[in-house]
Amino acid sequence: MIDGVKIKQLKVFSDDRGFITEVTKSGEEVFVEIKQATYTETYPGVIKAFHWHKKQTDIWFVASGMAQVVLYDLREDSLTRGQTDIFYLGEQNRAALLIPPGVAHGYRVLGGKPVKLFYHTDQAYDPQNPDEERISFDDPTISFDWSTKNR
Repeated sequence: MIDGVKIKQLKVFSDDRGFITEVTKSGEEVFVEIKQATYTETYPGVIKAFHWHKKQTDIWFVASGMAQVVLYDLREDSLTRGQTDIFYLGEQNRAALLIPPGVAHGYRVLGGKPVKLFYHTDQAYDPQNPDEERISFDDPTISFDWSTKNR
């Protein structure tokens, strides 16, 4: 796994009323002091990739739908520089994913329903000085093939 990336498999507690799961809390590996929480929905078939941050750490939680999440280590001083990691997050794999600064990240919506993604960050978004760099989803350096591999 890319250095500094953390994943927490979530425990789901169900009963006849529904379910509850704790996404992140103080004292866990997948926790940062949260300065902003954001929610987004992405439609089936869409790829939202790539972007990265110089200072910001993200914690992602896919609440509904399924996403193929792709990470790529851009950090020059990292032992895992150039490494790609793939995670499948959502209804079929309840998990929280911590993405450190310098790791490019993006996702593709899988299946026929939107992805509903919450992300919590340790930096508040500043529109005057955004900590966000963009890389095309088909960047040749990352060279990720987003197509489904039939087996």
